[in-house]
This record gives sequence, structure tokens and C-alpha cells, in this order.
Amino acid sequence: MAYRKLRKEIADCTLCSKYLELGPRPVCTFHPQSKIVIIGQAPGTRVHHSGIPWDDKSGENLRAWMGIDATQFYDEKKIAIVPMGFCYPGKGKSGDLPPRKECAPEWHGKIFSELKEVELILLIGKYAQDYYLKSSAEKTLTATVQKFEEYLPKYFVLPHPSPRNNIWMKKNPWFKQKVLPELKLIIHNLFSQ
Repeated sequence: MAYRKLRKEIADCTLCSKYLELGPRPVCTFHPQSKIVIIGQAPGTRVHHSGIPWDDKSGENLRAWMGIDATQFYDEKKIAIVPMGFCYPGKGKSGDLPPRKECAPEWHGKIFSELKEVELILLIGKYAQDYYLKSSAEKTLTATVQKFEEYLPKYFVLPHPSPRNNIWMKKNPWFKQKVLPELKLIIHNLFSQ
């Protein structure tokens, strides 16, 4: 199968290794039958060490937002996990560095060419939203997420589920009241098919 060859090529990727503090360890999962694609930022140190995508508190929050458990989340035939940067980008002044810019142009198109049954793409955070929505993204992540319905049915836009965003969540109660129930309903319907 072509997708297995592609996964091996990604696993062996060293495209930006000279810039990676901890060295390359691409973390992404996909299967030709994946119905949902999650496009986040890049792995953190915990995910770099475990090799399991979203294997942290942000992942727990994301699963709660989606209304699914870990077994459902890690079922590749249901969910592909394709971050903007596949490897841990390193530490910056105020947290992790942005995802490396090499991954998405190099790999995303090749991955999507193998995914024949995608019905929903979750764009998590400003990097994914700017890359995929281009000029239809708003100037701020908050404004983009407020207009989430405009990007459906193809895309569902979300902030990053990091605990660091708890302040954002408190400032924007509409997110829990309006956006998350809609997300859970869509995910439930896709999992029920």
C-alpha cells in the first residue's frame, strides 16, 4: 500500500534535523479510511519522548472537547493526526518554538492524496488556520473561532487545548457554550456512521 510507504518516508525524514534541539522524531498517524484529520501545531517534549500524538494534558482536553475517549481518538481508521510540524521544534523564550515550516509543504499534500474518506478537518491553532484558510482566516484566532460555522462542513476551527489557554477560555465563555456542543455533535455523527 502506498500509504505504508509514505508513513515510512515520514518516519525517516531528516529534512530539518539540524534545527531540532532533540533531533528528528516525526509524530503523525493516518490511514486511507480516516474520516477526521486533526491538524495541530507540533509535538511537545512529552510527545517527542513517547512518540504518541497528543499524549499530554492538551490531548486530554482535546478528547474532552470532541466527546470521545482515547480508544476512539487513536483509531487511525477514524482519525488521522497530521500536525503542522511533525517533530518537536525546541524551546523558545515563552514556550515551545513554532512548528517548523518544512513539514506541511513537504508532506501534507502527499498525506491528503492517500486519504479518500475525509469528512472533517480540525484546524487547531493559528498556524493551521492561517495555512489552510489563507485569506479567509480572520486577523485573530478568537475572531476565526467565533466564525467557526463559516468554515463548515470541511473545517472546524479551534484554539489550542493547552492548559495555558485556560485564561482565553474564561474570557470567551461562548466557546464552551456554543462551539464545543457543535463539535461534539458533528464528531458523534461521524463516529455513528
